[in-house]
Amino acid sequence: MALKISTGLANSLMGDAFLQGTSLAYVDGGAGEDQITDSENRFLNAGFRVGDSFTTAGSTTGGNDVGPIVLTGVTAGALNFVTGTVNTAEAFVAATTITCNNGAEFKELMQNGVIRIYSGAQPADADAAETGSLLLLITESGLTFTPGAAGNGLEFKKILDGYLYKNEDETWQGTVLADGIAGWFRFYDNNVDTGVDKSAVRFDGSCGTSGTTMILGSTNFVSGAPFVLNSFSIRHPLYK
Repeated sequence: MALKISTGLANSLMGDAFLQGTSLAYVDGGAGEDQITDSENRFLNAGFRVGDSFTTAGSTTGGNDVGPIVLTGVTAGALNFVTGTVNTAEAFVAATTITCNNGAEFKELMQNGVIRIYSGAQPADADAAETGSLLLLITESGLTFTPGAAGNGLEFKKILDGYLYKNEDETWQGTVLADGIAGWFRFYDNNVDTGVDKSAVRFDGSCGTSGTTMILGSTNFVSGAPFVLNSFSIRHPLYK
């Protein structure tokens, strides 16, 4: 199957997440995190995601116009952020806006991410939950990676003839976690959001020895064996 990008990645590539209107409201969380809620449950589809920063404008209470504030949690109906941000609990008016600055280039959005290779068939889309068995985690030099921290994540570098290539100065490698036949991979951004998630920034591709998104010397993985991905490049799925 072809390269498939998630809704979160598509939304980020197309520009900043933006919403406004009376379905939104500020919530003072007291000692807990403050929130902005949406009765229409649009936050995930609009492209808001954890780690991005938001600003608001046009609030009835001027002290509620804030930003940039980092999002610590995102669901379809609520955004979470640090307590003490909301000045007064109130509904948005029609002109109140919230903008999240997640628009960026592909290379930047995927910077310091990781690759996981799975057995079985590639899911129908990159918003879907992972399927098959996890066979391999690829990081920079095979070193320990912590989601949300830049250390030992993977980076792209060169762009040529419509293709984006891995950083040639990095060694993308790992140790095989389980026996199995590699079927597909998922490249996660630095947050490594897993499971069903329309806000996650990630993309999927097929694995094989030829004619697939990721070309492998062999798809037969043996637990404990070292693995190095010597070359890797992708072309945007809309680019022909």
